[in-house]
Amino acid sequence: MTYRTDSDAVVRVTERLRAERVSVTRERILSAAERLFAEHGVFAVSNRQVSEAAGQGNNAAVGYHFGTKADLVRAITRRHAEPVDRIRDRMLADVGDSADVRDWVACLVRPVTEHLAAQGNPTWYARFLAQLVTDPALRAIVAEETHASLRRAADGLIRCLPELPAEVRAERGEMTRQLITHVCAERERALAEGASTSRSSWHGTATGLIDALVGLWLAPVSRDR
Repeated sequence: MTYRTDSDAVVRVTERLRAERVSVTRERILSAAERLFAEHGVFAVSNRQVSEAAGQGNNAAVGYHFGTKADLVRAITRRHAEPVDRIRDRMLADVGDSADVRDWVACLVRPVTEHLAAQGNPTWYARFLAQLVTDPALRAIVAEETHASLRRAADGLIRCLPELPAEVRAERGEMTRQLITHVCAERERALAEGASTSRSSWHGTATGLIDALVGLWLAPVSRDR
């Protein structure tokens, strides 16, 4: 009986250590892939390059831990989407039933910039996202990982502007996504390169973005469409 108990304990410890090693390896792969994809593009980077950058001697490590490249992209997206979603949930609770366009635009912008600020410097998430939105298949992955909080923020914004035609809402929604994505990506790139930035902080960047986007959503609609 004593032997079996000791044996079970050894098995449990061995399994725990193995799980910890797997978790560390996965995190290293995710970090390496995010950086390489952000800097070079998803399709320009091979699984072998990701494995080498992650310090893995086995070139099949990426496939073993994540499967396809699309699965790897999905895992990176999910890694960031969840903390961004928690920030947005908190902001939505504060906004409540506001009828102020600025409140809802802030719920779209600040969760992203707060998350980036919390990551320190350098970061690669914004540039990674900028790579994804240019490819339909990769953009679909981002859409799949979109949480309900983002849809609630977008719906709240639309409720403030019931007079906007549907096609204008769609057009300005796309403009909003592009501005948030690429303004954040450009600031991230500048910070990584030590270049000057127009704002001194991610908070200030968010404020500028919110100012611009509120103006965009409240702009008049021309009749000659």
